[in-house]
Amino acid sequence: MGTSSVNYSSNTAITFDISSLGTSSTFVAGRECSQIDNTTNKYDDCLVTVKGITGHASTAPTVGQYIGLWLWGADTSLATTAIDVLDGTDSAETLGHASVLNSLKFVAAPTVTVATAGLLYYIQPFSVASFFGGNMPKFWGLYLAHNHTGALAASQSALFSYIGIKHDFA
Repeated sequence: MGTSSVNYSSNTAITFDISSLGTSSTFVAGRECSQIDNTTNKYDDCLVTVKGITGHASTAPTVGQYIGLWLWGADTSLATTAIDVLDGTDSAETLGHASVLNSLKFVAAPTVTVATAGLLYYIQPFSVASFFGGNMPKFWGLYLAHNHTGALAASQSALFSYIGIKHDFA
């Protein structure tokens, strides 16, 4: 009987600058990350880690507001075939309508429980493949939007990263 081993890549930063991201009551205005191309590494899964996201430094959000994180996957690069305005480049975007947002995979929504400015909001690490029936898409990326009272804090460009996971059999 053969043996199997799990191999982990080094931690890889996701280009996703959410600094001073403005608010959107409908979550259609937000930010997309630069797409991650899995056609070379062919990871079996990726574990995404998010450091604490800081709310507005001086404007307190309202209890019940939240930061939403969504995931998309595609067979072709978004540079070739965009999903609405999502083109695979780290940039602010306004989705054409709410149904585009609803077509993305919802990941998490840390919710405001205390109306205090400058708090950190956390998202637990998550598996990309788990959102696609256990299979990794060739290309994938993230979209984030929030409905806090004010924009998110500045200097939040290095919060997202992933570790690729491969299973080897001998």
